[in-house]
Amino acid sequence: MSAVMTAGRIATLVDGFDRSPAYAGLSDALRLLIGEGRIPLGARLPSERDLTVALDVSRTTVTRAYADLRERGFAEARTGSGTFTRLPGGRRATLDRGLAPLPGTTELIDLNCAAGGAPTGLAAHYEAAVAELPAYLGGHGYFPAGLPALQEQVAATYAARGLPTEPDQVLVTAGALSATAIAAQALTSPGDRLLVDSPVYPNATSALTSRGARLVTSPVDAAGFDVPGMVATVRQAAPRAAFVLADFQNPTGHVMAADEREEYAAALRRNRVVAIVDEAHQALALDAVEMPPPFASFLPDAIAVGSASKQFWGGLRLGWIRAPRERIEQLTSARLGLDLGAPLVEQLVLARVLADPEPIASVQRDRLRTQRDALVEALRGRLPEWRFRVPAGGLCLWVELPAPVATVLAGEAERQGASIAPGSAFAVEGGLERFIRLPWTRPADELRAAVDVLAASWEAVADGVSAPQAGRVRVV
Repeated sequence: MSAVMTAGRIATLVDGFDRSPAYAGLSDALRLLIGEGRIPLGARLPSERDLTVALDVSRTTVTRAYADLRERGFAEARTGSGTFTRLPGGRRATLDRGLAPLPGTTELIDLNCAAGGAPTGLAAHYEAAVAELPAYLGGHGYFPAGLPALQEQVAATYAARGLPTEPDQVLVTAGALSATAIAAQALTSPGDRLLVDSPVYPNATSALTSRGARLVTSPVDAAGFDVPGMVATVRQAAPRAAFVLADFQNPTGHVMAADEREEYAAALRRNRVVAIVDEAHQALALDAVEMPPPFASFLPDAIAVGSASKQFWGGLRLGWIRAPRERIEQLTSARLGLDLGAPLVEQLVLARVLADPEPIASVQRDRLRTQRDALVEALRGRLPEWRFRVPAGGLCLWVELPAPVATVLAGEAERQGASIAPGSAFAVEGGLERFIRLPWTRPADELRAAVDVLAASWEAVADGVSAPQAGRVRVV
């Protein structure tokens, strides 16, 4: 059922709007509120007559403002029902884009996918793994819990971080998203509340709601995690589980400090909330920073999710779950309802990589650091009015625009040669139209070229010569 915005509520929200001319100021104020999510998507706006009275303006002012909203793609008229809010291109058009930016297109610079090419040295591990494969061909090839050698190596990575872990506490999966879906299947039931950050990685929310959980959100802003607010949300919403992105949060890049982890973990424990902790970016510190202890150090019953795809290469489609022993049987049962194990060759590869990860990991970090710095330098040079904080690691910048036009900018950038994800793709409840996510996972020259495209696209949007893009659906 659509939300209904009363004339009085709208008058309060747009109070002080620019009245020179009034219709343009009102339209701009409403677009800002829709883009930032303060007016929900799909909400019915008040009638022109009611809003005219509430704002003490002429009927023509409201009529022209609504017409301008419709023309810009932020509203639509439904015969006999009224005027409803929307985003340019429609709700589905704000989802993240597919890995192939456009069918048959090879020239588009893809800054939508936060993944790059494989690091030097990985191919040799694949060759060695294939040489090992014959020893396993006489068996069934299923390892629902994971290849024992890989379980041992994953457990060792936690021990090295100060969290003692036995191999039988590890469940190997086909990627971190698979691990997240398994945890959601095991730990939630239809209708359960599940707490997530906002903004948050959209594919993670899809995995988390696979069993019918209902999402509640806690905001993460430019200053970092609002831990007191998160604690209050836990107490008030009584979620069954909480999805925690404490290490280089995707998309903001924030890292939750040790004292914040302790405070949040204590609140989850008091309220009997199970934590699903996504550590996919944990190993991607690019600067000389000391990473806090694992979240499970403060909350022993936490379910930790890890990823080889983010740390090493997207094609190495492996992840894992680290859990207390008493949870492993429950998680394994849930996993068997989804698949019977991760691919064997990839497990052999990852076991070899984790036995001595630094040669590949250091190459990967050096490359990402160079690319991050190139992207930052280019943005500061070409688009100094765009605001962002440079994370000490992870894979992307969370960039704030001077105006809530991210979806329009994404459409214009695609027309000019670069694919980006608007902030609305990371908003569970709509909004975040002031933000875009820019990964630094492409080569430095491509990143500089992409910023040139973004600068030209921004100029077109700012000058009002760009139009909303219709058509393709964004998917990850």
